[in-house]
Amino acid sequence: MLASKTLIGSLSVAAAFLALTAPARADGEVNIYSYRQPDLIQPLLDAFTKETGIAANVLFLDKGLVERIQAEGANSPADVILTVDISRLTEAKDAGVTQPLVNETINKDIPAHFRDPDGNWFGLTTRGRVVYASKERVPQNDITYEELADPKWKGKFCTRDGQHSYNIGLFASMIAHHGEAETEKWLTGIRDNLSKKPDGGDRDQAKAIFAGECDIALGNSYYVGLMLTNEKEPQQKEWASAIKVLFPNAKDRGTHVNISGMALAKNAPNKENAVKLMEFLSAGEAQKIYAEQVFEYPVLPGAEPSDVVKSFGTIKPDSLPLAEIAANRKKASELVDKVGYNDGPQD
Repeated sequence: MLASKTLIGSLSVAAAFLALTAPARADGEVNIYSYRQPDLIQPLLDAFTKETGIAANVLFLDKGLVERIQAEGANSPADVILTVDISRLTEAKDAGVTQPLVNETINKDIPAHFRDPDGNWFGLTTRGRVVYASKERVPQNDITYEELADPKWKGKFCTRDGQHSYNIGLFASMIAHHGEAETEKWLTGIRDNLSKKPDGGDRDQAKAIFAGECDIALGNSYYVGLMLTNEKEPQQKEWASAIKVLFPNAKDRGTHVNISGMALAKNAPNKENAVKLMEFLSAGEAQKIYAEQVFEYPVLPGAEPSDVVKSFGTIKPDSLPLAEIAANRKKASELVDKVGYNDGPQD
């Protein structure tokens, strides 16, 4: 068994390694390897244990999750992988640490474009790659991704690193919609509209808008909820209050979304319990808890986001299959380097 209900550690922590490499075959537990912070998923796991009596054990890693499972091999105690971003889900599949699962309950709950065609991963919540816009300096209330390259935004646009997975996902979706050549032109245009070299995280872009360093920025929708409710760092509430959320392409194909998701580990020693957990996570109660906890959108059709998320407005998600976006990520990364995106505007 795992040493405790919630075990926070990294590859460098010997005690955690010893605890989690021991065989885990008890009928009453399920072992989760997670890139998501334990406090974000604990309410879900508490609800699962209350309903089923199955103990849910968590190993949190901020990096190296796939490499750890590979190193553990056939004796890995991992049953379920929880992570964010399509890149990490496809990384796990490509590394051979997942196994396909064909499950009528899960497939009914999760739309096809939010799951792997081969059943190796499933989306649980979505987050929009939206535009943060200054309430004070940006009068318009709708926008397209294509418009971000318009020279009217020259010196008024800011983002985090172009190679960050959140941006690569969006750029990959642009390749899927417009092709590589047009996306290169677009990337060049938004690069030249940057107010400064890309840096920081999405919250830092909201901070930059608050400070007047730029008027618009790319950011994930859920960060706005996290900032608005941040009691430990109340200045973040000011950053969030200075911006409005614009959902790009709301009048045509919809806003690019990425996912948090789950996968069944290749050598899951508690496979039956793992499947029960995955079924639970795709269903109504868990979808509601998860979406409210992380300020994201549930993938279950008809499930409602939190009131905070509703306050941003209505999102129309781009229905482009995430597997198609994942297939374009390498090209997107190459284009970021080709146009010198991270060098900032080039006059």
